[in-house]
Amino acid sequence: MNKILLILLFSVVCLSSCKKGYDAVAEERTQAEIDDKIIQDYIAGTPGLSAVAKRIDSAGIATGVYYVELAPGSGNDLFTSSTRITIDYTSKKLLTGEVFAESNNFHPSFTLGEVLRAWKLGIPQIKKGGKIRIIAASRYAYGPYDQPEINLPKNSVVDFEIELLDVTN
Repeated sequence: MNKILLILLFSVVCLSSCKKGYDAVAEERTQAEIDDKIIQDYIAGTPGLSAVAKRIDSAGIATGVYYVELAPGSGNDLFTSSTRITIDYTSKKLLTGEVFAESNNFHPSFTLGEVLRAWKLGIPQIKKGGKIRIIAASRYAYGPYDQPEINLPKNSVVDFEIELLDVTN
């Protein structure tokens, strides 16, 4: 009988000490609202940007990715997740303008399926030879993860400038 009471007492203590669980969906939703406000305020506060910045829709749903076509390029490129792209890029923190990554004219090649979600959505907006500026909410870039090797804190809203040098299907 004492063992049963002891087990029952231990169970009650353990259960009463439990805290509310981590709600990743609510945290992501909150961060999305913060990111969207940062981007909208930035676009509204930057002269001329609100007239040219376009929000990308994905399957009819507005994303946290905006783009400005700097040069359209030419051709009739078809983009799939296996499309190989060669680019020149500069990546900055949106609010400070601090460059955290760039290709330095190295011209790396990637498969479109392996790049950041913001790039997957933005790059198909232009053609070979084109240039685009992509402003992305953190959930479409590096998300809730610190990137210490490039000095980028978690949940950073980022600004990419990408020149599409080559497209191979």
